[in-house]
Amino acid sequence: MADIAVFGATGTIGSRIAEEALERGHTVTAVVRDPARLTDLDPRLKAVTGDALDPASVTAAAQGQDVVVSAVGGGDGPGHLATIEPSARALVEGLRGLGEQAPRLVAVGGAGSLRTPDGQQVWDTPGLPEGLLQIMRAHGDALDYYRTVTDLDWTNVSPAAQIGPGERTGTYRTSGEELLTDEAGNSTISAEDYAVAILDEIEHPQHLRQRFAVAY
Repeated sequence: MADIAVFGATGTIGSRIAEEALERGHTVTAVVRDPARLTDLDPRLKAVTGDALDPASVTAAAQGQDVVVSAVGGGDGPGHLATIEPSARALVEGLRGLGEQAPRLVAVGGAGSLRTPDGQQVWDTPGLPEGLLQIMRAHGDALDYYRTVTDLDWTNVSPAAQIGPGERTGTYRTSGEELLTDEAGNSTISAEDYAVAILDEIEHPQHLRQRFAVAY
């Protein structure tokens, strides 16, 4: 079993990642600015105060962990826009502070930079709301930064074009740079099954220093 620290554990995606990890028997620490916000989450969670935008705080929270999960800006609205790319940089800098003892970083990504069947990227789709487009671009900037990191083990996980609370089926498909769709052309994944994919990757690493995508 692994010791896993989750930044953003109070969010829609982060809370489900934490819950999936607990159900599998891992030790989970929620790293949050305000531990009081954890009152409605699983009591098995440990909680520490920390800030994904502060490298020193990241170093402290990551000490002794096997894996750090970043669910910062993982799908809870435009209010998280300003934290997505800066938190990627702060997380990497903070983990570097642990040297050879640095845990692996697994980050929630975005779908905007994935390729559609016509060869374009999702964010090139006409008519996207400006707020959504900005979030997509921010996730793309974070991914571009991760791809410059060669001294830490990281994985960036892009969800389907549509992700939200739903059913845990335990099934999903993966791809590299392509947007996955069903026979009707829909690209979806529940937050619960996205969490399953995250934990499967943590337990059985297949995408070190890579991005991969998850959808039904």
